[in-house]
Amino acid sequence: MAKCPECPPAGLPMWMATYSDLVTLLLTFFVLLLTMASMDPIKFVQAKSSIKSAFGWSTSAAPVPFSVPIIESPPKSKFTPIPQQSPIQHFKKIKTDLEMTKIDSQVEFVQKDNDSIILRIDDKILFASGKTELNPLAYPVLRKVADIIRPLPMTMRIEGHTDPTPVSGKRTNWDLSVDRAVSVMAFYQRGKLFSLDRMSAAGYGATKPIVPNTTSDNMAKNRRVDFIIRSNRPVKQDGKPITPIPF
Repeated sequence: MAKCPECPPAGLPMWMATYSDLVTLLLTFFVLLLTMASMDPIKFVQAKSSIKSAFGWSTSAAPVPFSVPIIESPPKSKFTPIPQQSPIQHFKKIKTDLEMTKIDSQVEFVQKDNDSIILRIDDKILFASGKTELNPLAYPVLRKVADIIRPLPMTMRIEGHTDPTPVSGKRTNWDLSVDRAVSVMAFYQRGKLFSLDRMSAAGYGATKPIVPNTTSDNMAKNRRVDFIIRSNRPVKQDGKPITPIPF
């Protein structure tokens, strides 16, 4: 009678254990490659810890230094920033704003050079004859002028001018022109309409007429207050004369 062959042992063949180990190692290897390709340091450390745990390593991963970047805030400025604009562009804006606010009939726009302009106001709008107190009717005009200039990187010099007609009393035309310029400057300072460190006042009496004092009309033109608006940055650095550019 023939003997029966031996039955195979129960369970999976032995080679399956080796195959499973190989597949697990390959899977771990490709997961590692994928994690490293992402270039994320946090995920990389997490994957490394996971691999160590899979291989039975109990060491803990070192913490990864991580900080939130801090972006500095821009410095505060006294002016509304208007980048990459020249003084000529600022002057054009002033002229346009004068027309839009409908005070161009009361404020004359005169170009002086590429670095400054003049806003000229007839003294009869601002002052009564021979007086240094501001006319309340002039307040809206002065406020609008300040509102136009204040946001720009400009300084303002307020100049008083008179005609040669003698002033009554012991005062002179020079005194009258200085007091009028200071009155306008004080109005701006009291109302906080314009920064004091950006404006100044000067009086010239009858020494700087714009037309000859030969007629009453010409003398009326010479009685005025000029606002010299100047850019904070020079236009020319080479010492060459500055020629006016028409708008």
